[in-house]
Amino acid sequence: MSKFWIITSDVYKKNVKSIAFLIMILVPFIMMGVIYLAGSFAGGMSTVDKIGLVSNKPELAKALAEDKSSDYEFTAVDSEKKAQTKLSDEKIDAYMVLTIDEQTQTVKGELFSESSMGQSTELILQQLLASLQSSGRATQLGLSAEEVASLTQPAEFVKQKVSFDDSGKMKIGEDNSDIQFLVSYAATILLFVIILTYAQIIAQEIASEKGTRIMEVILSSTKAQTHFYGKLIGVLLVAVTQIVLYVAIFGAGYMKFKDLEFVKQFTQSGALQKIVGPFLGFTAIFIILGILIYSVLAALCGSLVNKAEDTAKAILPVTYLSLGAYMLGLTLGAADPNNIVIRVTSYIPFLSSYVMPIRLANETVDIAGAAISVVVLIISTFILMFFSAAMYKSNVLVYSEGGLFSSLKQSLSIMKNERKSKAQ
Repeated sequence: MSKFWIITSDVYKKNVKSIAFLIMILVPFIMMGVIYLAGSFAGGMSTVDKIGLVSNKPELAKALAEDKSSDYEFTAVDSEKKAQTKLSDEKIDAYMVLTIDEQTQTVKGELFSESSMGQSTELILQQLLASLQSSGRATQLGLSAEEVASLTQPAEFVKQKVSFDDSGKMKIGEDNSDIQFLVSYAATILLFVIILTYAQIIAQEIASEKGTRIMEVILSSTKAQTHFYGKLIGVLLVAVTQIVLYVAIFGAGYMKFKDLEFVKQFTQSGALQKIVGPFLGFTAIFIILGILIYSVLAALCGSLVNKAEDTAKAILPVTYLSLGAYMLGLTLGAADPNNIVIRVTSYIPFLSSYVMPIRLANETVDIAGAAISVVVLIISTFILMFFSAAMYKSNVLVYSEGGLFSSLKQSLSIMKNERKSKAQ
């Protein structure tokens, strides 16, 4: 056992004391600072798009030019030829030809620009044209402004979360799905980043020793399984340390800024209490188990390569599998959490760590379903761990130039021969 802890401690201290670990801790906060400063700078430096307006109703064009907007500024232009000249001379950013049919009150707008005006501006222009068309047709039909407003008033839509007691009576409860989805979204991103980071680290740890041919010496003084578990646990402790530091930093930040008005609004509204409970507990469990199962797979892949330089190629199965699960959870899981694909993959190991928290956030699965997924993930993780540990000795002694599958095939052959020799 002492050799196990020596290996674990060596891996842990080496990675925690490295500059790379410090950078990993600081990068999220640096990125948040950069995004905040970039947003503030962009907001202060934003310009209003100047759009020339050519219309078969000049009085309407002049009226629209007097209406100011934070996104665009209309300039009435007498003809399309003059608008083209202004656009060529860069006096305007674009021009729009506005045509209104007197008989049908059909409004048509054609926008001309050298580059995209942006989706938000184009959407606002479309809404403006639709409003002009509605107003024209309402006038044609003899409707008053109040009648038009009543027609365009949106219907009221309220979403209620319900539950049923033992007697079958329905009760209306509090809907926590929005805040839970934000937490699961952040957890999914965090899981993806940590998996890619530590998959590289653990594969590098194993591949570097194998590449220097020192592995034969190490295995002569300790068991292969002890070395494997020591490396694995050491890297996992580094990951846990990173997560604990994030929790401590955010906790300290909360204690420092809890008296700010927006923080008080968040806590007093009960939003903080909404995420505490079974949802947060299961989300944390899926993160930890996700890191563990992907780390085991990365360690298995890392033990099959000959040199540390091949580590990036060795963990491609981990990268692609994690990326696929990540995209599945954040796209299909968010858009349609009741989809049969999401329901099935939330119980499949490697995928459930990403998908099940999304389903929990949307409350499309109960606690029993989440618990079953956890049990399946735990069993699968330990099966993969024991399989990887059993193959570790033969893996690290195989030096094949045929790639991962060739090395794996050769390793399995060595392991079978060893078992036959022991049986005899």
